[in-house]
Amino acid sequence: MERSIFLKKIVLFAMVIALIVGAAACSRPTAEKPSGPDTTLMHLHGLGYSGDGKRLLVPAHSGIKIYSDGKWSDAPGEKHDYMGFSTVDNGFYSSGHPALDSAYSNPLGLVKSTDEGKSITILTLEGEADLHGMSAGYRTHTLYVLNEQANSKMKQSGLFYSQDEGKAWTGSRMSGVQGQIAALAVHPTQASVVAVGTTAGVFVSNDYGDSFTVLTAGRSVTSLAFTESGELLAAASNPKVELLRINAATKQQTAINVPVQGGDTITYIAGSPVQPKELAIATKNKEIYLSADNGANWQHIADKGNIINRP
Repeated sequence: MERSIFLKKIVLFAMVIALIVGAAACSRPTAEKPSGPDTTLMHLHGLGYSGDGKRLLVPAHSGIKIYSDGKWSDAPGEKHDYMGFSTVDNGFYSSGHPALDSAYSNPLGLVKSTDEGKSITILTLEGEADLHGMSAGYRTHTLYVLNEQANSKMKQSGLFYSQDEGKAWTGSRMSGVQGQIAALAVHPTQASVVAVGTTAGVFVSNDYGDSFTVLTAGRSVTSLAFTESGELLAAASNPKVELLRINAATKQQTAINVPVQGGDTITYIAGSPVQPKELAIATKNKEIYLSADNGANWQHIADKGNIINRP
């Protein structure tokens, strides 16, 4: 019975993600080129900071867009449609679909890049799996995946984690989770700590996803992210849009002011690994905002998918 309920949760996760977002190596270097003032972000499939905190990376259907020093640019490399995008201290992990002129098989499986997409390394599952529901520990590089269907590495659907870049995967029982799953986040330095956001609240596990306890209830969570210090950033819509900073140990919650109006939802959150008060949010309507002071002030850097370059 418990297994049946769990499988339903995974199916619901896939449905929610669809609503929200709509071993080989190859290097194909290209020059980084500035994005023109009319460049639009077709879709948003993630959000994350570079290891030095100087660049915000946004996978936007046709490759990665980079925001730095007030300007947008295209990341070098092939313009893959990245999904399950997760930045780490030395690059990013992702999945998704290859660019139209790429030699990679579709789907990409699990890939890694240490040069912001100039080249990617296929780690596993090329041609087998598109891992939409994936998150990585920023410092540990522990990967968690909400696997939608069986493949050669994960023999059934469910929550799995890997500590060796996808060579081996371990399944998690995921007991204690309630509601439809919409978000997944991994602690930056503690490999055993993972959180999920659902229509019933935020749930956190300290044992690699085997058991979860409720951290905050009564909110429909749309996005989650851990900060460098191990706090959780949780976005919710009930229908009022909220952003909370949560201390996982004490359960203390602090509301963060956001410029997002009702009718929109926060789909991605990223905290800077260098500046504790700096964070970025992206929404279903393809709005992107940056704050350097924990939400007291926000800078609008994409308006309905239209990029905004600053002087």
